[in-house]
Amino acid sequence: MKQSLITILMLSTNLIAQEKLQDITVTSAINSEQNIKNTTSNIEVISAQEIEERHYTTITQALNSISGVNFTTNGGLGQTTSLYLRGMASNRVLVLVDGVRQNDPTGLSGADFANLMITDIEQIEVIKGSQSGVWGADASAGVINIITKSAQKGTHYHFLQEFGSFNHTKTDIGVSHRGDNFYIKLDNTQLSTDGFSAQLPRGEELDKYEDDAYNSRTTSIKVGFDIDDNNNINLSHSVTSSDNEFDGGGYADSPKDKANNPDYDSSSISKFSKINYQHIDSFSKIDIDVSKSEFSREFPAYTSTYDGEVLEYSAKSKMNYGSKDFIIVGTDYKKFKHKNEIDRKYSNQALFLTNSNTFREDGESKTILTQSIRRDIYKAFDSKTTGKIGLKRVHKKIDNLITTINYGTAYNVPTLYNLYDKMNGNPNLTPESTESWDISAQWKGAKITYFDTKVEDMIDYVSKYDKDGNWIGGGYDNLKGKSKIKGVEIGYETNIADELLISTSYTNINAKNEKGELLRRRPKESLKIAIEYYGIDKLHLGLDSEYIGKRYSLDNRQGVQTGKYTVTNFLANYQVSSQLNLYAKVDNITDKEYQTVDGYSSSPRAVYMGMRLSY
Repeated sequence: MKQSLITILMLSTNLIAQEKLQDITVTSAINSEQNIKNTTSNIEVISAQEIEERHYTTITQALNSISGVNFTTNGGLGQTTSLYLRGMASNRVLVLVDGVRQNDPTGLSGADFANLMITDIEQIEVIKGSQSGVWGADASAGVINIITKSAQKGTHYHFLQEFGSFNHTKTDIGVSHRGDNFYIKLDNTQLSTDGFSAQLPRGEELDKYEDDAYNSRTTSIKVGFDIDDNNNINLSHSVTSSDNEFDGGGYADSPKDKANNPDYDSSSISKFSKINYQHIDSFSKIDIDVSKSEFSREFPAYTSTYDGEVLEYSAKSKMNYGSKDFIIVGTDYKKFKHKNEIDRKYSNQALFLTNSNTFREDGESKTILTQSIRRDIYKAFDSKTTGKIGLKRVHKKIDNLITTINYGTAYNVPTLYNLYDKMNGNPNLTPESTESWDISAQWKGAKITYFDTKVEDMIDYVSKYDKDGNWIGGGYDNLKGKSKIKGVEIGYETNIADELLISTSYTNINAKNEKGELLRRRPKESLKIAIEYYGIDKLHLGLDSEYIGKRYSLDNRQGVQTGKYTVTNFLANYQVSSQLNLYAKVDNITDKEYQTVDGYSSSPRAVYMGMRLSY
């Protein structure tokens, strides 16, 4: 039993030993199902086993276990959260949940990571590098594909209850049923916390300031039925609502006044729906999808409301023409809307094609070549052709050695908010173009990757200052020229005596704007270490630690240095029976004081306990 638990975690944590991954299927690499051992893309997967054993609360916490991923937050749960993937900001990362877009056209940071909670997830796929050749705009840095669990044969239930610091409570209830030709699955997750002050002037004690509470609820349903042996229909719908207190007050007299201002709050409701028709026969697999993403956010203190919508129609066919060769052809149409004050919209239609060939020399050596090309046609912007190509080599002469190289181009269009917001918008913005490549080598438990990304005319918020250095406003603009981001990721995993699993990753990033100045809020280096111990019957102990190197709040090493700290977390799982699991976790066990964004707090030491019952 201990050996099987360790094996599961080893194969799921960072997927370094890809040659052993016989049963993991991913969809984000080619926009269709594919065994991960046959993907050429640089992809990592967080499995359900890892999520359940480590008891993450948010998607961001789970993603932060992966090399090349860092994040910043403006306070605790529910506060504005930005994710950086290989130094690229989250508005350049496409986020999908069960194939439905989470990127908010009315927001500033792509998907709303602040409200993406862990809710009965099967796996999280993170594919790095330019992916517009497959997915179009918003995927210039990569794709995060979140897949929720499917209904299993029979009737099943699960219940999770968690309590903790800051009057934290989390409840997750789910039920599912699958018969011979029909399934239904329902899940409801509710989280509530009194929280702590979002803003915190440097050097001040957190207890002196008022708390900023957060409440959220996510309810989802998945239904499907088989028309016959070759045709089926699947439907999904989820609603996430949240209420959040935050610190603001641009007219407050001092940072202390802002941090103690109780009058600022926000609420949001996001709805995601999808209907899928699928036909499978011996020659091809055809998918026809209609999906809709709706976003509504309110900030009463600012008398502002943001309502947006993304409507998407897509069709694709995957056809096999050899034992390991296939081609995917497809088309999609998307319409983006930003309602209320902006009241603008634009549409995009595209054609795409992916081809993959496997050249096998013998039973152990093989070469995989994958190519993708996509043509996007916009009414509001110039049309663009993007693509990617990947080559993977499984070597025989050096046992367990796998090498890959990937190259891709991308096209990232400005959002309607970037273009037309009354205070910060710039209607003269043009899309930014990206090209990236990476090369990897992995052998047994070790993997090293070098990556290089260039962004032409990067879209960014540009602040303006008077001659005395005082901020006087700003807005969005194209940074004329090429911003360059390059770096290296190193990972290693090993297990000792079938009882101890050690995994570590190191990332070094050099991210510069078009002037050659270091980009803000990206740490120069980060080191992550996780230790899992299974030496006591039914008990699993875990310790993970992250070191963040130098990081500055402004470009060109200006502003406040917000890095150079280490945060360590602890967890314990006790498997009472096959149905009942008890757990406890301690975040920030050393009570380290640190800020990912200057002037905004991070969680002090916090203790949580819970139970999960499933049958």
